[in-house]
Amino acid sequence: MPAPHSFLSRLTFVSLALSAIAPAADKLPNIVLIYADDIGYGDIGSYGAKRISTPNIDKIAAAGIRHTNGHSAAATCTPSRYSLMTGRYAWRQQGTNILPGDANLIIRPGSLTLPSLLAKAGYETGVVGKWHLGLGDSKIDWNKEIKPGPLEIGFGSAFIIPATGDRVPTVFVEDHRVRNLDPADPLEVSYQENFPGEPTGKDNPELLRVRHSHGHNQSIHGGIGRIGYQRGGRAARWTDENIADDITAKAVSFIEGRKDKPFFLFFATHDAHVPRTPNPRFVGKTPLGPRGDAIAEFDWSVGEIANTLDRLGLADNTLVIISSDNGPVLDDGYQDGAPEKNGDHRPGGPWRGGKTSAFEAATRVPFIVRWPARVKPGVSGALVSQIDLTASLASLTGQALAADDAPDSFNQLATLLGESKKDRDYLVSQGSAASITRDGWKYIEPVKGQKPTKIAASTNTETGRDNVPQLYHLTEDPGETTNAAAEHPGRVAELVKLLEEVRSRKSTRPE
Repeated sequence: MPAPHSFLSRLTFVSLALSAIAPAADKLPNIVLIYADDIGYGDIGSYGAKRISTPNIDKIAAAGIRHTNGHSAAATCTPSRYSLMTGRYAWRQQGTNILPGDANLIIRPGSLTLPSLLAKAGYETGVVGKWHLGLGDSKIDWNKEIKPGPLEIGFGSAFIIPATGDRVPTVFVEDHRVRNLDPADPLEVSYQENFPGEPTGKDNPELLRVRHSHGHNQSIHGGIGRIGYQRGGRAARWTDENIADDITAKAVSFIEGRKDKPFFLFFATHDAHVPRTPNPRFVGKTPLGPRGDAIAEFDWSVGEIANTLDRLGLADNTLVIISSDNGPVLDDGYQDGAPEKNGDHRPGGPWRGGKTSAFEAATRVPFIVRWPARVKPGVSGALVSQIDLTASLASLTGQALAADDAPDSFNQLATLLGESKKDRDYLVSQGSAASITRDGWKYIEPVKGQKPTKIAASTNTETGRDNVPQLYHLTEDPGETTNAAAEHPGRVAELVKLLEEVRSRKSTRPE
């Protein structure tokens, strides 16, 4: 017969074992995820930019791991953000392409998300900045409580741009309500038709201070045409030049209010998305015009976060991740001089393509990880993806994922922190055509009926689409200039099969 104390001994053993797996909340690192918008691999000094100075980002990169093979999950904003938040490929769910500003929430409340995972681990969670994942579950009344939204999928607080700066409504939503909304001036939004008497960029170009090049010719706010129509809500509308100041101040305030407990801040900036209207402090800071100046403004925002962590004595045990939702684009709808002033600057670095493309610059983005208490400075060329943050941070916080949780997220924690050089087994990217990368080989799926032209007429970006299979070796041919599919049919067949398997399986996360 076992001794009377054996059961308690076993409980003590189990308790100690669990405590070794799951760190105590006060020992967990704070986590700050800084998510840039449309900033490319080559737009950052530490990644090779010469005509843009980014000293704050470069300082963080020098103190952490600068990943040179880090990727967003998609070539555009909404699907990248969906994959980041859910650990699930966006193409698995309909309605996850670029959303209009009045779209409903595309993440199901109650499902596991990156913020809900960290909230379960004892983190205070907050999102500040660009959202673009939809709000509500039916037609949105912007004058009442707006939910479900960030608070229903794991965030404890939210101060968001509902969609993008070039889409209406041009207001901030704080938690469940439009900030500063005057009940006497209700806000109305439509993506179908204009409101009577409201000027538009198309009909009233004399009212524009920034002219559109394609689209962006509907409701005018602040002398800039937008996508969609809005009326009223004038006291609530933001000032474009102050967006970075407004959201950075909110991010700093979030950190200051939670300095004594572990926190997760998702700081999703708007720079350098259009319309590019940096604060006057940054105008002329670069020779590249508003786009370059917006990147300088983004670097300032990063510096404000870093300075706050330093001032509060939090930097040593804070995991800071800096990345971008997708690659760069020059002309994205406004005549702001970006193509003309770009000169020899290479926003995508050595990679081909850009935002929306199937080529490498669409998803290979800056990816910096700093955690002084654990991460040793260095550079890593290991293949990593933003979609892996959920499984990786589950590992960090000692949490097991259920079978349906984050089905496409791999635990790459050791690689992200520079403790391993292990590649992700493969990478699936969502762009103008689907692609899959493994062992340095990248296969781009053919698009039936694709016309000979491979340049997007509106943005002048190489699409990467073709009506034949494409295969490139990214180490030997980083510019994706020579299609090697005919010379390596076996490799093509291998990657075609793997892509089909990924699509057919509900979960790809290793057990």
